[in-house]
Amino acid sequence: MNFLAPWTALIAAAVSVPLLVLLYFLKLRRREVAISSTLLWRRAVQDLQVNAPFQRLRRNLLLLLQLLALAAMLAALGQPVVRLSMGPGKRYVLLIDRSASMSATDVSPTRLDQAKRQASRIAASLRASTLGLGEGGDQAMVVAFDEQARVMCNFTSDRRQVQAAIDAIQPTDGRSRLGEALTVARAFAGSQAAGENSESAASAAVQIELFSDGRIADAEELDLPGGAITFHRIGLGGDNLAVVALQARRSFEKSDQVEIFAMVANFGPEARTTDLQLSLDGAIRSVRRLEVPAFRTPQGRSGGGPGLASLTFALSQPSQAVVEVRQTRPDLLAADDAAWAVLPGPRRLAVLLVTAGQPPLRSALRACPFQKLDVLTPAQFDALDPDDLAAQGLYDVIVLDNCTPERPPRGRFLVFGRPPAASGVAFDQELRDQVVVDWRSRHPVLQHVNLDNLYAQRAWRLKLPAEASVLAEFASAPALALVRHGGSVFLLAPFDSLQTNWPFEPSFVLFCYNATAWLGLESGPQAETALRVGQPISLDQLPPGQEVVIADPDGHDHRLRASSAGTLHFSATGRAGLYTVQIEQRPPRRVAVNLLDPYESRIAPSDSLRLLGREIGDSGQPQPTNLELWPLLAFLGLLLACLEWVVYNRRAHL
Repeated sequence: MNFLAPWTALIAAAVSVPLLVLLYFLKLRRREVAISSTLLWRRAVQDLQVNAPFQRLRRNLLLLLQLLALAAMLAALGQPVVRLSMGPGKRYVLLIDRSASMSATDVSPTRLDQAKRQASRIAASLRASTLGLGEGGDQAMVVAFDEQARVMCNFTSDRRQVQAAIDAIQPTDGRSRLGEALTVARAFAGSQAAGENSESAASAAVQIELFSDGRIADAEELDLPGGAITFHRIGLGGDNLAVVALQARRSFEKSDQVEIFAMVANFGPEARTTDLQLSLDGAIRSVRRLEVPAFRTPQGRSGGGPGLASLTFALSQPSQAVVEVRQTRPDLLAADDAAWAVLPGPRRLAVLLVTAGQPPLRSALRACPFQKLDVLTPAQFDALDPDDLAAQGLYDVIVLDNCTPERPPRGRFLVFGRPPAASGVAFDQELRDQVVVDWRSRHPVLQHVNLDNLYAQRAWRLKLPAEASVLAEFASAPALALVRHGGSVFLLAPFDSLQTNWPFEPSFVLFCYNATAWLGLESGPQAETALRVGQPISLDQLPPGQEVVIADPDGHDHRLRASSAGTLHFSATGRAGLYTVQIEQRPPRRVAVNLLDPYESRIAPSDSLRLLGREIGDSGQPQPTNLELWPLLAFLGLLLACLEWVVYNRRAHL
């Protein structure tokens, strides 16, 4: 048997037991009175003995019962437990999934709350060493994860600290990925074992307890040794409707005309009907009925998937607005019932093309609805003062065609050919005969752009920094890359377009339009206004040290300052909704962060965890490893106190 709070009981015993015994040593003091007869002197002599402050302790049943009741209460205060499992102490890593699907309400109140309750059982069952000293007890570490892992507390045998770490876990709307959480847990376990001298501590096994619904995106990419992880499935399953796509665009010809496209997915076994509600700046503009087919289960070679249905809204909106599309049928997950988009006001860009003479590129840019398109030679561009050019803000986007100025102004650039030194990108060799093998078709720059037939006779192999984004790839090098450096944004195409077949493809004009529109309206000071959960809000071209206040959907303000390069990145976008960016002397700007993830919206829990090469079944709810005795001892103390009261009352009546 062990005591989880031994020192509390010992301190209380050191105070209360002597005080109780002292009450039986003390004698009643009687006051002196005048007497009229000497016959009573004998009685007065006897009273002298009574007036002594202490007397010899005699046998007393009441004292025995009181001591036994007090001992039971003090033992209960020490929280004694009986170990149901023997052997050396263990180390538990409690991995608690807090991704979007864990906010489903198929178990009350949510899956995350259920996971925290089950993890608390393990925390309550941690075995302590004798009197809470030395080694040999259990330890636990708590890690919460979605796409990223967060250590809530390191290995500790303090049950209260472990429980407080579990209670502090908050839900997010991110995707569930387990790889980083396992890496963090292994690192902490290894570093602690290396720093301990005790053989028993160093040899303690690490047992991973995973509390999740099994909707883990990277599970099949992970490999763990057998018996190292226990899977506790959370959730019962149920129907769910989700908004999985939203796009709002202005017409090329009529800038006040807007088309809004929305798609709804059904993850239930039966077809569902819902009302799709469109709101602009909080005002409902349209409600339309939508029939969504049932989830399709895989049959043979035909793959399954959610039932999909879409609607397109067309309306007139001459100014900027926040678009919200919401499906109104109640279901088990609220995070994916709505999606938002920030529709910019009608604006035409000013673009500068720097080229030595490239008719196809000039023709493609002239086909775009710019406010103005100026063309300069590289020599004319180098003659301009970059500081004056940036300060005047004459151009929203600068297109560099085989031009590498030494001191370009801070701004947004579409670059064909070798990247300029100001981009921070190096290149080591020239590649030949390259074809595009993959591209990010969902990125705004490449929406509706088909790169299947893009062939480059020559291209530069880029050496990108870690924070760069690759939008398209050749077989052995990036074909399109997005880089933010020094307060500027560079969209790099490391080839001469005249040495490709791209100018003869319809997608070339669409790419030029998408690229310039994205650079001019959705980057730099006008940073992206439509993000996925977990993607950072990035701001460029800010004064160094500029304070920025970002309000999240829960109403909490986050104060940040721009770096010395005039950039700022806010990564706390774990909740879906609208974020407000406030910069001094500028109008507030809204950024929409959406879930839009069919994997998380499919809330049916997995019966097993499928890892690389093997499958781990559901272990059910954790079973207690300790039997707590304090309730029995507390009841025994109360029973003895009642018995003492009965004995006292019988003596008083006698």
